[in-house]
Amino acid sequence: MSIYNEVRSQVETLTPDEQLQLLEELAALVRQRVKTQSQDENGSPKHPGPDLERWFGFLPKRVDPLEFQLKLRREEWDKEWHE
Repeated sequence: MSIYNEVRSQVETLTPDEQLQLLEELAALVRQRVKTQSQDENGSPKHPGPDLERWFGFLPKRVDPLEFQLKLRREEWDKEWHE
């Protein structure tokens, strides 16, 4: 778990924009891994073609992207305001 703690502390030094970018990339990575595992279980090819999903964002369909963005900004504003 020491690597996890080291990475987490490094992430805390990133700007909010860099943290969001990292979050998007990690979500795409995990989503691709889950997709690959489910395809392996179903007997489908492991790499079906170009990875187009990563261009569609990281939010689940049930979340409104604009509302999510506004919420993040409000939280960051509140955090900076109260410090």
